[in-house]
Amino acid sequence: MIKAILIFFIFSSFLILTASADVNGTDSVLPAHTELPLMNDSQNVSLSPDPVSEMVSFVKEAVAYSKATPREEALAEFSDRNGSFFRGNLYIYAYDFDGVTIAHPLQTELIGKSRLMEEDAAGGLFIKNLRDTAVNNTGFVVFYYVNPAHNNTIEKKLGYVEKVDDAWWLGSGIYGENVTLPNLTF
Repeated sequence: MIKAILIFFIFSSFLILTASADVNGTDSVLPAHTELPLMNDSQNVSLSPDPVSEMVSFVKEAVAYSKATPREEALAEFSDRNGSFFRGNLYIYAYDFDGVTIAHPLQTELIGKSRLMEEDAAGGLFIKNLRDTAVNNTGFVVFYYVNPAHNNTIEKKLGYVEKVDDAWWLGSGIYGENVTLPNLTF
């Protein structure tokens, strides 16, 4: 019962999942049962039985931290590879609504740069799609990006984003072959 309440609480903040950047770079909506890539254990994936829920909880934790911490302190924590928001394969990235990177623990050289019109490996405007999803408070986006854990090979990635306030948003993502979006039917 407690687990069901917790799951309901985690997912009740969003009812509509958005996803974009299919292979042709067009916007699309993924139903809750859509199968997405997930790496196997030999590919350094999270050992969590539910990596999507783990990612969502991670972002929600980071948003709560952002609201309780001065912005510059939170951004410094998100950009720190040894910080509390870099856990295994999960890390937090932060952008403002102009598409400017304001925190990233793996690509600190991108901080201060606008990536709004940057294309992913499939030609989709992935930061714009993530930003547009965050404008609506929260959701998922599928895109193709280099995986630093695999010698920067291009892999499909499921990103989850959430708006902190009207100035900025946070996200995280997982790579892989069989990730299933959460079923929000209650």
